[in-house]
Amino acid sequence: MSSNMIWKIKTFDEFTVPELYAVLKARIDVFVIEQNCPYPDLDNYDQKAVHIWAEEGGQVLAYCRVFDKGIKYEETSIGRVLTTEHARGKSLGKQLIQYAVETIENRFHTSEIKISAQDYLLRFYSGFGFVDTGKKYLEDDIPHTEMIRK
Repeated sequence: MSSNMIWKIKTFDEFTVPELYAVLKARIDVFVIEQNCPYPDLDNYDQKAVHIWAEEGGQVLAYCRVFDKGIKYEETSIGRVLTTEHARGKSLGKQLIQYAVETIENRFHTSEIKISAQDYLLRFYSGFGFVDTGKKYLEDDIPHTEMIRK
């Protein structure tokens, strides 16, 4: 990874237009095009989220958004977790979740986090203390499991 990779943490109103475009492009590239899943990515929750991402040369490498308690769930939450295709295999996903957990602890003063995990990532999230609640469901035809970190 070259040294001009930078991590950013911003609220919706702090985005520049190019940053917002790059983030939305990454989300659509991964969740709509790559996973072949038309779904409403622009859900009017971005305005309430804190956005965390790594970028290089204006391109997003990894991204997620986090929510305070009472927005998506009673608990805080992490969503839209992605690593873009050309950035995989560099452990950016691990760094991303670490930053997400730290951001929640620092800004929202809790370590209780609920996520909706794609099933193939259950082991990945369990490495950060997330536990399978046993609640399984299809979200946009993709198997998901509810997980909680206490």
